[in-house]
Amino acid sequence: MNLELQSAPALERLFPNSQTEPMLAAIDIGTNSVHMVVVKIQPDLPAFRIVAREKETVRLGDRDRESGNLKPEVMKKAIAALGRFQDIARHLEVERIIAVATSATREAPNGTEFLQQIKSELGLSVSLISGQEEARRIYLGILSGMELHGQPHVAIDIGGGSTELILGDGREPRSLSSTKVGAVRLTGEFVSTDPISSTEFQYLQAYIRGMLERPVEELQAHLQPGEIPQLIGTSGTIECLAQIHARQTLGMAPSRLHGYEFSLTDLRSIVKKLRKLTHAERLAVPGISERRAEIILAGALILQEAMTLLGIDSIRVCERSLREGVIVDWMLMRGLIEDRLSYQSSIRQRSTLLIAQKYGVNLAHARRVANFALNLFDLTQGSLHPWQARERQLLWSAAILHNCGIYVSHSSHHKHSYYLIRNGELLGYTEMDIETIAQIARYHRKSPPKKSHETYQVLPKKQQQIVAQLSALLRLATALDRRQIGAVSRIDGEYRERVRELWLLLHPTNPEDTCELELWSLDYKKEVFEAEFGVKLMAVLGET
Repeated sequence: MNLELQSAPALERLFPNSQTEPMLAAIDIGTNSVHMVVVKIQPDLPAFRIVAREKETVRLGDRDRESGNLKPEVMKKAIAALGRFQDIARHLEVERIIAVATSATREAPNGTEFLQQIKSELGLSVSLISGQEEARRIYLGILSGMELHGQPHVAIDIGGGSTELILGDGREPRSLSSTKVGAVRLTGEFVSTDPISSTEFQYLQAYIRGMLERPVEELQAHLQPGEIPQLIGTSGTIECLAQIHARQTLGMAPSRLHGYEFSLTDLRSIVKKLRKLTHAERLAVPGISERRAEIILAGALILQEAMTLLGIDSIRVCERSLREGVIVDWMLMRGLIEDRLSYQSSIRQRSTLLIAQKYGVNLAHARRVANFALNLFDLTQGSLHPWQARERQLLWSAAILHNCGIYVSHSSHHKHSYYLIRNGELLGYTEMDIETIAQIARYHRKSPPKKSHETYQVLPKKQQQIVAQLSALLRLATALDRRQIGAVSRIDGEYRERVRELWLLLHPTNPEDTCELELWSLDYKKEVFEAEFGVKLMAVLGET
């Protein structure tokens, strides 16, 4: 494993009241099931130890056909499961719980309402993560449990609502994708006969192949000539298929599925058998649980078509996936792991800059604006706003990408920036983080946030405040590089609380430059800032 834990002082900062091996839990609210893993962090080893696993099938993916909303009774069942998980975590003396939600919740119109209900009833904060971010954390989870030896591997995770494909070799992932084909989704949408009719089976197979062709082609484009990748599989579907195979070939369940292998030929034989069975008959197959029997055929068919398209004839099971990846990512972000995967420590910065390059952003200008924005953030922190490192990172990404909408059109480019950021591939951020970044960039010019703006209005109150205040700082930052030539080298500032004035001292790069346009632009843009913070902004020119 290429992940190494840091020494005890970092642990003591994060867990001041803990024993030498603190406990951490990760919860994954998926389309089919809710899972929890509880781990014990061992500072003397390059690993964490799994203490307990919990699972409850709730079928969030069984949504209302007309509205697409999560059903009230299913949400109630999920919240009950989460409450039970919390009780288990408390009993195990877990000090922190990290929770994420995936496909079903992020696609449902009432998904945010569901997460707010969880927060209200259980006090549990849940992050809604994108498909790309889900794939990245799955990769981290795999790396925490398997050594790839620098060789190319394709990882596939077949969930209830989506399938993630990842290409990596133990370092930076070369390709991450998430496709809307999942065992619960496809069973609900395409299977109405029992056993499945030939017509439905053929249509389902063709649909899966059509959906997977493009992500497989994109993944294969990142392989070097002559490279032949191995295949790793995670998720309940693949573990169930391994169980079926083992009982058929060995006559018994393996003591451990981690590392278990079976071939594409074996898989085709299993699919051929499953398609002929009724639901009741599938229940009698050794290795298939009651809830898995409903969806196993669609899941097996996804794996069969993926392996066929990839041209890979065997798969190896990895029992670590998203939940363990959530643990690893949390630890990486807090300095508990010495990062030997060079991309991980700067994944947010790297993905932000990749999007900037993709849309032809003037990076020299963007970096200057970002630096000014962070300077203003630091100058006003504690006096005008309470935001910390997390929000500072959001501001940086928004500043780098604030002008990316020019790629579409200069007219209303701030609105184009919003859509490009919102639908981009920012990694290391939650869905709410990405929405916040997009809105900070959206309001760097023209109208400030208004109640009539629908995307702003649906944000939680705290996020609205973050957007309003940080976009006001970004407006000033863009004014400080108005000519986009670096006329202002740096700024100093002082907040005078008694008179509620913020004074800025601009230092020109060229001593003969009066920076008139920058000073004019600050004066023009300061109205939104002054209204938001209830202060007066005063700017003067200093020395170089």
